[in-house]
Amino acid sequence: MTLPIAVCVSGRGSDLQALIDAIEQHRLDARIVLVASSRAGVPALERAAKARVPSCVFPVTKATRSEAQATMGKAIGVSGARLVVLAGYDRILVDAFWEALGDVPVINIHPSLLPAFGGLNGMRVHEAVIAAGVAESGVTVHRAYRGKLDEGEILVQRRVPVSPGDTPETLADRVLAAEHEALVDAVGLFVAGATS
Repeated sequence: MTLPIAVCVSGRGSDLQALIDAIEQHRLDARIVLVASSRAGVPALERAAKARVPSCVFPVTKATRSEAQATMGKAIGVSGARLVVLAGYDRILVDAFWEALGDVPVINIHPSLLPAFGGLNGMRVHEAVIAAGVAESGVTVHRAYRGKLDEGEILVQRRVPVSPGDTPETLADRVLAAEHEALVDAVGLFVAGATS
């Protein structure tokens, strides 16, 4: 059975593209039923349009976050999604989202080997990894839950070595390539669960 998924985005959408490509290449038996963005005019929305995937923008500000995310949760429910993928979605999800969404599972991708460097996002993760002098970083796909940040069960991890002379940018590029593989594999776990 093809798994219907919703993908929440905020920016360039390279993780979204990895899912689109895996579906088009028949490596992932899923169908993206909605792309939900926290921002208008981002490249992720262009990727969705090119792939003929329905998308909506739910603009988030401090004043509108609860209302916007509740509306997003309702839209995901109406779409029929049986899995929500946070693929570069850069906002913490408030209670109103979880209440509107119901019991649909949510997964998130984080650019470190959780629990290490949890709670950081974007380039700050890679800056912290380099500052700590660790030998490897990586990516984690984990379950996301109401009121928890980077704390859900780990589904997939991929390790990425930290090379001498790495900058946050060079490390981020290598971690991003691992993200794409890890995210497809993690969604694949839910596909397998839906067909078993």
